Amino acid sequence: MKKYSILIFIVSLGALLLFQKEVVMPFVYKVVQSDLFLVESKDQGGQIAISTPLTGLAYKHCNNYIKSKLGPDVSINFPEKPLNAWSLGNYQYVINGEIDITSATASTTARKYVCRITYKNGDNEEGSLDFANWSIEGLSGLDSI
Repeated sequence: MKKYSILIFIVSLGALLLFQKEVVMPFVYKVVQSDLFLVESKDQGGQIAISTPLTGLAYKHCNNYIKSKLGPDVSINFPEKPLNAWSLGNYQYVINGEIDITSATASTTARKYVCRITYKNGDNEEGSLDFANWSIEGLSGLDSI
């Protein structure tokens, strides 16, 4: 039996690859093509940066979140508009912004950040001003502060 162990290994590996190609992958393709992951929403995603009322609110909510995380010891200035804002679809947004941070030592530094934020109420935009209806999914670029 030890004499044929390499041959058994190669045949088993080939059978495993053939099973994956003929059975597993066609099933995966059918699941991906189905409506299982389809989300019906008025908000369509895109690869081009946009400026809408909801991206403006998302920017303001990201800024308020940053202010709350940095605390009262740091003075922060935000521009009026983000550098870029993208809609990922289904009321999920990526905001690219820049802030000026003035610390207690009176040194001012400009930092760029990226904030991913989601509006939880979907097509109902009545509560979009309330931060409780938004969730911050991630924030990067301000880790060293």
